Amino acid sequence: MSIAKTIEITASSNKGFEEAIKKGIKKASESLKNITGAWVMDQSIKVSKDVVSEYTVRMKITFVLK
Repeated sequence: MSIAKTIEITASSNKGFEEAIKKGIKKASESLKNITGAWVMDQSIKVSKDVVSEYTVRMKITFVLK
């Protein structure tokens, strides 16, 4: 039997949503082991001088406890 836990994180990038997701998973994997999936709950952007300056994702990461 496995037991999993889910945490919520926020990550951002100036390149795009996909890059923000990858950065968030990479950073989370530094302290979490056995990550099995992620659910992107929310996406948002920041605009500066009529140009998108930052992409942000809020996601839940699931990992299996040992």
